[in-house]
Parts: sequence; structure tokens; C-alpha cells
Amino acid sequence: MDLAFLHPLYEHPGPWASVYVDTSRHTEDTPHERHLTAAALARDLDRQGADEATCRAVRAALDELQHSSEPNGRALFARAGEVVLDPALARPPMRDSALWAPLPHTAPLLELAGEDPVCLVAYVDRKGADLELRSAMGSEDAGSVAGRQWPVHRTSTVDWSERHFQLKVENTWEHNASEIAQALAACQEETRADLLILVGDDRERRSVHERLPKHLGALAVEAPHGTGSRLLDEDVERTREEHVRQRAERELDRFLSAREPDAEGRAGAVEGVPALVEAAREHRIDELLIRPDAPDAHREVWIGEDPDQLAVRRTDLRILGEQHSWPARADDALIRSAVATGAPALSVSSATEREAPVGGLGALLRWT
Repeated sequence: MDLAFLHPLYEHPGPWASVYVDTSRHTEDTPHERHLTAAALARDLDRQGADEATCRAVRAALDELQHSSEPNGRALFARAGEVVLDPALARPPMRDSALWAPLPHTAPLLELAGEDPVCLVAYVDRKGADLELRSAMGSEDAGSVAGRQWPVHRTSTVDWSERHFQLKVENTWEHNASEIAQALAACQEETRADLLILVGDDRERRSVHERLPKHLGALAVEAPHGTGSRLLDEDVERTREEHVRQRAERELDRFLSAREPDAEGRAGAVEGVPALVEAAREHRIDELLIRPDAPDAHREVWIGEDPDQLAVRRTDLRILGEQHSWPARADDALIRSAVATGAPALSVSSATEREAPVGGLGALLRWT
């Protein structure tokens, strides 16, 4: 996940209100229920010590969602009476929550707004293709491709003239498959879609797949549906979840390989809070890997005013010359450091067969 959009959160000092709210349920009573939720979360922040102006700002922002049709939810990050950032979520949170803490609680975003692959779906037939973009936020039309319209149907006879006609049909199919593949490549480049799903008869899907540029062919999957069918949301979601799982697996493989010391005893990856804190202070984190529910994620560390001022013990910060310090969750502190140095972060909870990194926090390093 590219963390650049979080920069505004670290341009101001804390403490921060961090709120996650589910907007996936839509019934006749939804506006009233959301009004009650807004009041309850504001009270929760007040009990935790949030200032009155920030509680009011959060409640007002949540009240504005009473009639929202957003399919998943919102995160709100507020301080000093102002909501600074309110990203939409790609997945509903497990429960509505509010936290008042020295740092914004951004770690849940890795799962709720992080890996949200956009799919370019192509409904292929012999004459062309209809295109649409699918994401967690819904679908939208992405245009169509019209190939040659004649001839496109085979005959069952075997005389010379009919064989000649069938050859023309084959040429038409090949031409149209190439046209569709070129259009898909252009559309993917424009939309930056993460996945391509080909829908249609077996032969037509395969013909288009074979003609895609090599880099795009690796992103393409074929859906087992007949011509003219439309993919259900569940079909797309399964494909998106598999893409997320495979990416987490690849990054974990990289991590496991890099954490083995080289011939000189240096490793390209670290795990555990002390090693990560040291790497963050030295600006060496190249990619942060987090299991949000693992024990080290909510382990307490100490932070100063700047992102690279963090330590396992408060006395360590004083040794480093930092006069002001506050306790913070390890995952949120490390994400702040990653944002400051331009490093991405990834939730690896979807790689269910792995226990790494130990404790739930790890990083690939920029240099060994």
C-alpha cells in the first residue's frame, strides 16, 4: 500500500481521534442508526479524554454519513476540532470504533483500504468486447471494442468454397482477438487496473489471452462463464481476494529469503520491535509487513515529535536527545516512519499458511 496519502496526518502534532465506521448496511432505519452511532462514538472519544471541539467535529462528520450509500465505510482522523482526513474504505470494519491516542491509528487501513485491486473485465465474443471496471466501490462502463462483423460463423459443409469461407472466418476471429487485446492493453495503461478478467466462450477468451502483451498476460485470468453472461460481484471479489493473497505470499517469500544472512552475516530483512525501531531510526525500511492482530502490532513503544524519534524504552529517547515523548502502538509508530521515508506497507494476514514475520511485524531493508 502506498502511504503517501497519509502525509497530512503527520504534519500536525497529536493527540488524534481515529474513527472507523461501517456504512455497508442500508435499511429504512439506517439514518437513525447512524445518528445513534455518531453520538456513541463521540461519547467514547470524550471518555478517553478527547477535547470537546474534536468530539463535535467527529460527530458532525459522522452525521453527514446518515444518508450515504457508500458500500463499505469510512475512516476519520481528527484533531484540534478538525477532521484532517476521511478516506473511504474498501472493506467494512469488523465493528465501529473510536480511539484517542498520540498518533493516528492508521494500521487498520492496511486491510480496510490497502489492497483494493481494480479489475478490468472484458466480455468477449466473436465480434468484439464490452469493457467495465470493477472495484470495491462498484462498477463503471469502460467502453467497447468492435472488430470485423463478417464473416464470423462457421459452416458444417466440406466443399472447397466452404473451406475457403471457413478460412475467412478464422481470419476474422484472429483479427478481432488482436483488436480486443490491443484495446485492453490501452485501457489498462490508462486506468492502471491491477487485474484483467476475460469472460466468454473458451476459444474466444483464449485467443484474446494469447495476444495480450506479455506484462498484461500475467495479470489476466479467464472466468468460466459463457458468452453474454455478466460477472457477479461474488465472482469478482473471489478473483480480487486471490490476487491479494498471492501478492502477500510473494512478499512473504521475499521477506523469508532476505532475512537469511548472507556470506558476510548481513540480512536484508528484520523482524521484531527492537530491530524494526532501529531500522526506522536509520531510514532503512524499504517495505513494512504487518499482521494487524499479531502481538507485536499493539506493543508499546515511545515516540518523539519527529517520525524517526522512536524507541523501545523512554530512556532511550532521552539518550537520543528527545525531551518530549509519548507512548504509542508499535504498528502506528512504524507506519509514521514509513510515511516519512516513502516506504510502502502491506498487510500479510491473507497469507494464512505462514507465521512470519515473528510477532507480526517485519520489514525488507533498503540496504543490508
